[in-house]
Amino acid sequence: MNEPHGVTQPPRHGTATDRHRPGPTRDGGAADPGGGAVRYGPPAPEPGLPVLGDLADALAGAARLAHGEPPGGGPVLREAACGYWTRRGLRSVPDQVVAAPGPQPLLSAVLAAHGGDVLMPRPCPAWWTPQARLLGRPAYHVPTPAESGGVPDPYALLETVRRVRAEGGEPRLLLLSVADDPTATVPPPELVREACEAAVAEGLHIVSDETWRDTLHRPHETVLVSPAEMCPGDVTVLADLTGALLPSSWPVAVARFPVGAAAVRDRVLDLLTALGGFVAEPLAVAAARALDEPPSIAARISGAAALHATLATAVHTVVTAAGALARPPRAGRHLYADLGPLRPGLARRGVSDSMDLEEYLSARLGAPAPGGHRFGDELGALRVRLATAYLLGPSPETRALSLTAPDPLALPHTADALSRLTAALAELG
Repeated sequence: MNEPHGVTQPPRHGTATDRHRPGPTRDGGAADPGGGAVRYGPPAPEPGLPVLGDLADALAGAARLAHGEPPGGGPVLREAACGYWTRRGLRSVPDQVVAAPGPQPLLSAVLAAHGGDVLMPRPCPAWWTPQARLLGRPAYHVPTPAESGGVPDPYALLETVRRVRAEGGEPRLLLLSVADDPTATVPPPELVREACEAAVAEGLHIVSDETWRDTLHRPHETVLVSPAEMCPGDVTVLADLTGALLPSSWPVAVARFPVGAAAVRDRVLDLLTALGGFVAEPLAVAAARALDEPPSIAARISGAAALHATLATAVHTVVTAAGALARPPRAGRHLYADLGPLRPGLARRGVSDSMDLEEYLSARLGAPAPGGHRFGDELGALRVRLATAYLLGPSPETRALSLTAPDPLALPHTADALSRLTAALAELG
């Protein structure tokens, strides 16, 4: 699935995979004839779990704080981020760190501070491309290897850089992810190194989105290496804390800039200040608590990762048993499935592309099933991201029960959701 198949050259203000229909897009985005929809989802896969009491207490205790955090976050939040990264092998100091109210404004500021054209893997997180479009930056999608997503094929990357420059473009940034949304894979360290070395050799700065690094399904068996460990002077690390540490409704993201990048960091701070991109002080207190990873939070992180690993494995089993394709999930709360082998059955139901597939499966499952076109993938490919949170049931009680059950797959609400998926795929045979 998603093997390198030559490098497609998108228009200068969009991607070749975009398809526009008149008026507003189906997901509420406004149609942009120059580059497609700017405002579109889907959001990142939800954890679907109740808010941890430790975090709720931290937020409630800070609710009366009336002063906002300074641009880029206060010293307590930035110190906590340094401790978090240092425990993961990236020694950091507060002057390298910037915090923002969510990953979107933070990435926009980083892109604006660097300038130039942006390269990213195909497929990639749904929220990356809109940031480039909002800035009027060309975004080029580069194929990923067959075995994993998140990091572009090194040879395809070099070819894309060559073609962009031949067209008069200025490729300056490469976005990648070592624990990937949407593919739920973790690229092998050797591939990460090859792609990073190719990018640096061509003068590209790397932005490594490591939002999902704490959601590894088998953390003792999976080797995850940050590009900042391999090319420390050429990598900015970005992490959305709602990936594993905070509830999805508490937007806080942090970035770690390389040593010697003070000018870029200052420019990012200027941009966040102009945008009013300040972290609310109560959220900053809760985020610092989460980044410190006391035992209760560490246990929730590992427990949630194990739960979603079990659910994702079950979904993978159902998908492949139906004859569809999917890489085994290694991280996150989702699975990326290719229903190409089921195309005849889908065609009988009027499904011919990923946009149709999204509508069809979302209706059949009663849960969002965003198509591959959302992630920069080819519209004609029948690919879809299946999240696991909908298997946790409809209420806080069922979700909490799923987290503590010896066998979450045996719970009635989970078994019922898996049965709906099984039936929806079986009828396509």
